[in-house]
Amino acid sequence: MCGIVGYVGNKPVLDILLDGLEQLEYRGYDSSGIAVQCKDKINVYKAVGKLKALREELASHAYEISKSTVGIGHIRWATHGAPTVVNAHPHTCNCGKLVLVHNGIIENYKELKAKLEAEGCVFKSQTDTETVAHLVAQKYALTHDLTKAVALAVKEIEGAFALEIMHNDEPNKLVITKRNAPLVIGVAPDEYYAASDIPAFIKHTNKAIYLSDDQIATLTADSLEIIDKNGCKVEPKIELLPWEPVALSKMGYKHFMLKEIHEQPDVIRNILSDKLKSPEENVILDEVKLTKETLRNLNRIQVIACGTSLHAAMIGKYIIEDLCGIPVDVEASSEYIYRKTVTDAHTLVIGVSQSGETADTLTAIKQSKARGSHILIITNRPDSAMAREADSLLSVNAGIEVSVAATKSYIAQLTSFYLLALYMAEIKGTYPVSELTNFKHEMLMLPQKIEQILSNMENIRECARKYSATRDFIYIARGINYPTALEGALKLKEISYINATGYPAGELKHGPIAMLDESMPVLSILMKGAVYEKLLSNSEEAKARNARMIALTNSQDKKLDELFDYIIRVPDVAEYLSPIIAIVPLQLIAYYIAEFLGKDVDQPRNLAKSVTVE
Repeated sequence: MCGIVGYVGNKPVLDILLDGLEQLEYRGYDSSGIAVQCKDKINVYKAVGKLKALREELASHAYEISKSTVGIGHIRWATHGAPTVVNAHPHTCNCGKLVLVHNGIIENYKELKAKLEAEGCVFKSQTDTETVAHLVAQKYALTHDLTKAVALAVKEIEGAFALEIMHNDEPNKLVITKRNAPLVIGVAPDEYYAASDIPAFIKHTNKAIYLSDDQIATLTADSLEIIDKNGCKVEPKIELLPWEPVALSKMGYKHFMLKEIHEQPDVIRNILSDKLKSPEENVILDEVKLTKETLRNLNRIQVIACGTSLHAAMIGKYIIEDLCGIPVDVEASSEYIYRKTVTDAHTLVIGVSQSGETADTLTAIKQSKARGSHILIITNRPDSAMAREADSLLSVNAGIEVSVAATKSYIAQLTSFYLLALYMAEIKGTYPVSELTNFKHEMLMLPQKIEQILSNMENIRECARKYSATRDFIYIARGINYPTALEGALKLKEISYINATGYPAGELKHGPIAMLDESMPVLSILMKGAVYEKLLSNSEEAKARNARMIALTNSQDKKLDELFDYIIRVPDVAEYLSPIIAIVPLQLIAYYIAEFLGKDVDQPRNLAKSVTVE
């Protein structure tokens, strides 16, 4: 979950590193640092806290760094050792000649550390990363070749890592490698970039090389060489990136989160534009390779995901089972990978991840693939490690999402699940064609309905202001919108730090009702449909315990005016599609409450955008 960036070329490196780290801030971090080649030595600078602290630390060193053209940088999300200057990256060997940054977790670092200490290495930090610095330095003493030293060292390392390494005896050179962690090379004339993610260098070049696991790249200003784990040369494959630097701009919005909420209508349009031409035409999913024969042989579908993606998967289960008649299990990836799972060639396994790099989900996908399951990946990153494991791919086309709290990527995942369910229902012939046509017609209307919500946000903002002082919050729903309650509560927790919980409304009386009193807000997601009257009854139960009642509804029912203290109304929509409409006001409530409380909306504490460690 850390972010790393490196550069070798002919330009001053300081601004490139700092700007690259700034573009990776969305990954979450608690300290930062850089290492640069200065004349005859490598200088290391570190600071705890936000990047501003590192900039302040560097202010008095700007002159000595000004001519440096090679360097590496890091923003750290602490896993081993507290966020301190000593534990911050970059880390060095004992003599200080070798310097490296690392994203990931070294699983066998304790064993390696004990061995290295017995051989005379002295450790300064509590991190697993420092172990790698000493290990590579030890190999370098034998080979006097940094690339060979890295190749020998990684054979002894277990876990996940993306590494960028410099050595003072081989100036103007970077050696980089990865395993189960993201690392991409930016390619430009007479210069190379290396980073955890594309935003770190997209303003400098739109050409990239994606390293595969256990490949090692040696970079200088005028050369690039890649070898595999056997030492054989690999011909680099340069790809053109589809992103523009403008995607990283707030475009006048106060926060990226607010900008990304407002982008949601266009996100849905972009997804539908080449996949759903009209209600009368079949859904087109070119990279989904599910034939009628494949679907006929399926016994079940397993969907594995984490966090917000897990909530999208829960709604996907509801739709797929109803339209296609195939049993669907949904499970958190972090649980899936540590138990014996019943997965085989008759199971479709769907992995869902915004980044396509989520470590738990990636591990689960690899486990299922080894058992012969067809792997379908739903991701915002078709260039990701997870996408490269896929038999079928459904790219959600949400564009770069900078805010840590997922908004537009969640809407995109939901839309993609609806399209997948329609696609499979059309192939299997499990649902009346006329009803599928109506369904698709409603889907095409979704963007303008969301625009109606976004053009009239004052009521939502006032609701957020009214309840911003609360310490606890309950969201209730039933049926297809129970996951919407979970996602709404998660958004509020993530960015405002209010203790929010989502419940199936029917479960309220089985324990949680004990929490209700005049201080507890209860938000009912009360969308018209099969469970409307039941949820209304559950809301009345909460009201009878003096809870402060809020309704999110598409109903004009007059009974609501007496029952609820605050009502947020949204455009009318079919019950099946109501999760896409209902989530938008919940995103805005979370956003405005966090803003009123003065929280760091885009970079909430302790969180990372891309969770690349298990």
